[in-house]
Amino acid sequence: MKRWLAWLLWLPLVFLAAPSASSTAPTRLLIGSKAFTESVVLAEIARLAAREDGVDAEHRRSLGGTRILWRALNEGAIDAYPEYTGTITHELLRDLPADAGVEALRARLREVGIGITDPLGFNNSYAIGMREEDAGKLHIRSISDLARHPDLKLAFSNEFMDRTDGWPGLRAAYHLSMDARGMDHSLAYRALASRAVDAIDLYGTDAEIAYYRLRVLDDDRGYFPRYDAVYLYRLDLDRRAPRFVASLNGLAGRIDAGQMRAMNKAVKLDGENESVAAAAFLGVDAGNLAGDDLRSQLARHTLQHLSLAGISLSLAIVVAVPLGIFAARRRRLGQVVLGLTGILQTVPSLALFVFMIPLFGIGAEPAIAALFLYSLLPIVRNTHAGLTGADPSLLESAAALGLPPHVRLWRIELPLALGSILAGIKIAAVINVGTATLGALIGAGGYGEPILTGIRLDDIGLIMQGAIPAAVLALVIQGVFELLERALTPRGLRLRAKS
Repeated sequence: MKRWLAWLLWLPLVFLAAPSASSTAPTRLLIGSKAFTESVVLAEIARLAAREDGVDAEHRRSLGGTRILWRALNEGAIDAYPEYTGTITHELLRDLPADAGVEALRARLREVGIGITDPLGFNNSYAIGMREEDAGKLHIRSISDLARHPDLKLAFSNEFMDRTDGWPGLRAAYHLSMDARGMDHSLAYRALASRAVDAIDLYGTDAEIAYYRLRVLDDDRGYFPRYDAVYLYRLDLDRRAPRFVASLNGLAGRIDAGQMRAMNKAVKLDGENESVAAAAFLGVDAGNLAGDDLRSQLARHTLQHLSLAGISLSLAIVVAVPLGIFAARRRRLGQVVLGLTGILQTVPSLALFVFMIPLFGIGAEPAIAALFLYSLLPIVRNTHAGLTGADPSLLESAAALGLPPHVRLWRIELPLALGSILAGIKIAAVINVGTATLGALIGAGGYGEPILTGIRLDDIGLIMQGAIPAAVLALVIQGVFELLERALTPRGLRLRAKS
C-alpha cells in the first residue's frame, strides 16, 4: 500500500515533466481574432499581408469576445487584432463621444499604449433583421415599428445583450417592451430561419442577410454609430516590428463592404477556408492549407486536451491532498479551506479563464491555471471526508500500539481514505475534461477548437469532431479511475465493503 500511495503522489510529476502541446511560447508576432467569421478573415488578411512583407506572424483564431481580445492586447498576450470604431467608443473607451473620429481615437489609444490603423474601407454597423415575409405581413420597416408588436420573440448575440451600444440602449431608445434572449450569433440565423425567433441582431456585412432573405430594419432614430473596421496593435511594435505596422497600415482603405460581404459568403455559405478567402482578396498564395487529415487532427486535439486536463489535475493532486489532510487535522481552519475551495467552484468557467489572461497570457497556461482551481474542491473535500470518516476504533488501536502520528497517517489513515481520495480525483478529472473545451476560447486548443469552429460555421460535423471524443475521453477516464480504485483498495477493505 505504501508503494501504491507513493506512485499516486508521484504521478503528477509525469504530467508536469511532459511539455504541453500548445504551451510552447512562440517568438513570432501574434494576431488575434474574435469568435465570428469576419474577424477571423480580417486577421488572416493581416497575417498573409505581413507574410508578403517578410514578417512572420501567427493567427490565434476565435479567442472570444471584445473584452477578451482587448485584455489580451493590453497585457501583451497578442500583438494586434481587428476591431470596429463603434465598439471602441461604446465598449472600450467610453469617455469618448460616439462620433469620435479616428484621430481622436488614435490620441486616446496612445495613452494606453495601443495604436490604430485608418479605416479599412467598410462600415459593419449593427442592425436588426427579420424574415422578409413576416416583416411584410406585419408592416414592419423600421426598428420603431417593433414597438407595436410586443409579442415578437427577439434573440440577440450574447455580447449584444450586454453592450452599452446593444440591447439595453436600443430598448430604451425605441421604447421596446418585449424581452430578448441571448444566443450565439451564428446560431441565431438558424433560429430565425426555423421561426424559433422573429428578429435578431445583424452585422451589416453578414452574407446570411441575402441568403435568408432578411429585411434590415431602418434605424430611424440613428441609434447605432458607425463601425468602421480597423486594426488595433501594440504601440511597441513601432520599435520592434515596424514592417508589421506598415503592413497593417497598408491595408487601410482597401476593403469595401461588397468585398467583405463576398469573403464572408465564401466562408460561411460556400465552405471555403478563411485563409483561401483572404488570399484570394490579396491576390497571393494561401500557402499549404492541406492541413492534417481527420486522424491527425484528432490526435493533436487529444494530446492538447490531455495536456490541459492532465497537468491541471496533477497540480491539483499535489496541492489538494495536503490541503485535505490539513483540513482534517485542523478542524476550524479546515472549514475555512473547504469554504475557499468551494467559492472557487462557484466562479463561472469562462470568467475564470478570462481572469487568468493578465497573469498567464493567451494559450494553455491560463486554461491550466483555471482548471487547476476547479479541481481543488472535489479532491480537498473527499480527502477531508475520507480521513474524518475513518473507523475510530482502528485509529485508537494504532495509537495504543504507540505509532507516531506521521506513521499512523501514512500506514493507517491514508490507506483507509484512499477510496474517497480517488473518488475525488475521478470527479475532478471528469469535470476537467468537459470544462477544458472552453480553453479553445483563449487559444489553448483541445477538443473545444473544432466545437467552437463548428458553431461559428454552423457545421454539425465539426462540432461532433470535438463533442464525441470529449465525451468518450470522460468515460474512459472514469473507467480508468474505477479500475485504479479497485486495484489500490486493500483486499480486506474490498471484502468488508461487500459484506
